[in-house]
Amino acid sequence: SLRDASYFWYLCHISAFGLVLFTLNGLGFEYLWPESPWLADHMVPISICLALLAMLQFARTFLELSHRAPRLNLGTIGLIAFFVLFGIASVWLPYRISTPIASRAVLVGVLWIMFTTIYVVRQGYAPAKLLLLAWSMFLLGTAVFTLLAFGMLPKNFATEYGVQIGSALEMLLLSIALGYRYAQLRNENQRIINDANQQLERKVAQRTQEVRHALVQLEEAHERLRDSSRRDALTGLYNRSYFHEGFDEQLAECRDGRRPLSLLMVDLDHFKSINDRHGHLVGDDCLRWAAQRIGKVLRQHDALLARFGGEEFVVVLPGHDLHSAVAVAEELRQALASEPCVSQELRLRISASIGVHTIAPEAGDDIDDALETADRALYAAKANGRDCVRTSISAA
Repeated sequence: SLRDASYFWYLCHISAFGLVLFTLNGLGFEYLWPESPWLADHMVPISICLALLAMLQFARTFLELSHRAPRLNLGTIGLIAFFVLFGIASVWLPYRISTPIASRAVLVGVLWIMFTTIYVVRQGYAPAKLLLLAWSMFLLGTAVFTLLAFGMLPKNFATEYGVQIGSALEMLLLSIALGYRYAQLRNENQRIINDANQQLERKVAQRTQEVRHALVQLEEAHERLRDSSRRDALTGLYNRSYFHEGFDEQLAECRDGRRPLSLLMVDLDHFKSINDRHGHLVGDDCLRWAAQRIGKVLRQHDALLARFGGEEFVVVLPGHDLHSAVAVAEELRQALASEPCVSQELRLRISASIGVHTIAPEAGDDIDDALETADRALYAAKANGRDCVRTSISAA
């Protein structure tokens, strides 16, 4: 149920060592093979080999020797191979030969396990400390029993049953060691899960930030594209389609605030002759220059400026009555006429005719009405010699 190799070999070790004690105490011959003297003789070395095989394999898996101590792992495998071969040979070897060898091999096996356990303990593997204590109890019990056999210790309960007491303590401590190891593995797994969750959360946060950044970039790109669709490609001013949208918004705000709104129609004088005489590239330079000059003047007036088409520009001045709108128009006219436009080593004088119309807050004019009225004022300016400002009132 645990699917853990070390626990499997622990059970094998307990079972095999129980068989050793069962055989040494004569219980095997009495209850298991009463009719087989051969088994009674040969089962002692065979059970010892089985117990040492399981003991070594348990220590090998518990201590994780394959990656903690590869050389000691190879030595342990060699001892396991020896006990397998000697267990098979015990089937044919006489009892008087196989049993003393197996008994001495027990001491070798336990000492080897203690040596490997000490090595792993020094590497900092905490569960190995309990394993070392367990083998020490077993070795102590075996030593007490051996000293009793040689008459070096008095016979009492502790010395007579030293092997059993040491084995019981060993089994108990091995169980505690397994439990400690499982707890450590569980904690390590929990740490790994927590680290993975934190890493996942960091990745999710990072991906979320990246997505947000991408959305911001997409929104910025969308805004730039949207703004680009509103702009005239040559001058960078708003185009005619956006002007209609912006004019409606400005007109609604002025009416709500009971403020006037003025409209300026600006037309560059004799622009067709510039294109005809100097070419369209020079004409484009003149349009860009005029757009910059007009925009510079309007910067302080919170105006909406758009290229209406060709050489015509339209300006919306919210909150400006007719008098202040005419002042702004005159400032625009003078800004254009005061300096020449430089293009391809040419110095061209640019002037403009401007028509001005003001919409009162209570007036019911829409954009078409306003444009038509401002356009009449513009034509009045052209009819009066160009390079001048006329209003819808003077045009009427």
